[in-house]
Amino acid sequence: MTPASGRGPLRFGVSLAPDASVPLLRTAQEADRFGLDLLGVRDRPYRRDTADALTLVAAALAATSRIRVLPAVACLPLRPPAVLAKAVATMDRLSGGRVELGLGAGTSWDGVEAYGGARPASAAAARRALEEAVRIIRLHWTDQSGLRFQGEHYGFTALQAGPAPVHPIGIWLGVTGQRGIDLAGRVADGWIAPSSLVPPKRLADGQRRLDDAAAAAGRDPDEIRRVYVLEGSLDARDARSFLHGPPRQWIYELTELAIGHRVDAFLFGGRPEQMAEFALEVVPAVREEIARERGLPLRA
Repeated sequence: MTPASGRGPLRFGVSLAPDASVPLLRTAQEADRFGLDLLGVRDRPYRRDTADALTLVAAALAATSRIRVLPAVACLPLRPPAVLAKAVATMDRLSGGRVELGLGAGTSWDGVEAYGGARPASAAAARRALEEAVRIIRLHWTDQSGLRFQGEHYGFTALQAGPAPVHPIGIWLGVTGQRGIDLAGRVADGWIAPSSLVPPKRLADGQRRLDDAAAAAGRDPDEIRRVYVLEGSLDARDARSFLHGPPRQWIYELTELAIGHRVDAFLFGGRPEQMAEFALEVVPAVREEIARERGLPLRA
């Protein structure tokens, strides 16, 4: 199976915090009903009172019919890559091809260690582990036999790979540092960046770095999906700051991010009760503005 092509139609979705005290499946169903394209589930297993992200992804797929679901992003130090590959491929098969994979090297190392994960010796070691994980996951999704991989951080041996997913799952890396973005450009199908850590000025620099790394690796940069997590608040008051203001501000800022910064997927990370306003007011208006800018027909 070849890696997924990342670029494509503009997508909108929601970033869901797995708070076990709230109606998570209802939020997933509402996102599906509102016509959103993506549901990203944050993976923070070491936090108190959080649902398991992969279990929630599976449950959300079963409770919806159209929306694509992904861990955004899976915490690699607590998700062995071969086991993760099997779980994600299984969910993809059972859902008819509605799964993507967001993957991160890990943060909150005290929490990771408390849950049995290992703290890397350095940021460079964490990146090397992430790169090995991408290789193992892709190996697992092939139809080859007699697979063997032995790296610095992970080993993998299987007489037979699989199960293979039913569509080419994209592996989107949640990285924010320069070297991590280089890695995404070399090996990943997408880059996931949170607005709190990668504001527009840094986003522009990151996009250039992603392009350069992809080109140096002999890849087409336009094949890499650019996912931006919108950590802000929709409200009726006047604009206060980036992603904090009324819908008209969001429409302008998201249009600029798509046209000026080449973002092609947005995950709304604000309060769940604001998701309807985002999906039903902001998203259609942004689509219309972008279609007008590009001289394209509006999507039905």
